[in-house]
Amino acid sequence: MSDSQMKESMAAMEVFNEELKKAGVLRDAEGLRPSREGKMVRFDGVSRNVIDGPFTGDLVAGYWLWELPSVVEAVAWVKRCPNPMPAASEIEIRPI
Repeated sequence: MSDSQMKESMAAMEVFNEELKKAGVLRDAEGLRPSREGKMVRFDGVSRNVIDGPFTGDLVAGYWLWELPSVVEAVAWVKRCPNPMPAASEIEIRPI
């Protein structure tokens, strides 16, 4: 993603986050540090192996914590979200 694409994407996401705030939906949101700064602990029986980042595969870049009455409403909000990537991407929704 070019610098201009990144700026455009971030600006669109800021507008979306403001909509969430104004609607009283957004409880928390944060971007995560790059996976190269992370660790993973793999469990195998009684052993615990620590793996240094960066990690490949699925990427979790951040999170939102929303308060909504149903997953159906969360899906409706996500459909309004700008695509965070220049290519195909996904946003996972889970209730807590």
